Amino acid sequence: MSFGLCNAPASFQHCMIAIFSDLIENIMEVFMDDFSVYGNTFDSLENLEKVLQRCKEVDLVLNWEKCHFMVREGIVLGHKVSERGIEVDRAKIEVVEQLPPPANLKALRSFLGHAGFYKRFIKNFSFIARPLSNLLAKDTPFVFDDACLEAFHTLKKALVTAPIIQPPHWNAPFEIMCDASDYAVGAVLGQSKDRKHHAISYASKMLCHAQFSTNGTGTTYMC
Repeated sequence: MSFGLCNAPASFQHCMIAIFSDLIENIMEVFMDDFSVYGNTFDSLENLEKVLQRCKEVDLVLNWEKCHFMVREGIVLGHKVSERGIEVDRAKIEVVEQLPPPANLKALRSFLGHAGFYKRFIKNFSFIARPLSNLLAKDTPFVFDDACLEAFHTLKKALVTAPIIQPPHWNAPFEIMCDASDYAVGAVLGQSKDRKHHAISYASKMLCHAQFSTNGTGTTYMC
């Protein structure tokens, strides 16, 4: 696949799905040039053999340096996946930890991009990031005040202490908890196991000016 083509990602994904269509969601998952093969006990060996045989049949070349076999945990799409659940990639978080407070819009966008990649792990992300997001508005002077500095450090701390979230169990009931303020809404998708709540994902969103006038109940329904 050539680099730089506007439709390259979609075409590549379509090609991969066509190659592994009968195996996806049964023994493997595919995203672009990354795929994971799974199974219970020794079934994983048989599943791996099927996938490798398919690669051989279609002349699909794998980079052995990027292949990991028979591991209990690994980095998948920037997340650490294991039997415990899904976590942030500590290597990426260490990079964010070293970032100084943004001195301009370019640095601010870079920080929000890094932090936003893991916003599903951070409760009320949009609410916390509001002072920073406001600086991105058109014709807004870049004044990194105390509120911005507090939001910056709060997000960094939230990333370092991000919880382990659980994958969904499709045969169990889901729970959604919503909350809203005058300028943001938030929600937590989770499930309960052994009377203990486990978060699957956090979500939040800043409200636009047209939504500010909505009453509290109506705002919560927006979640």
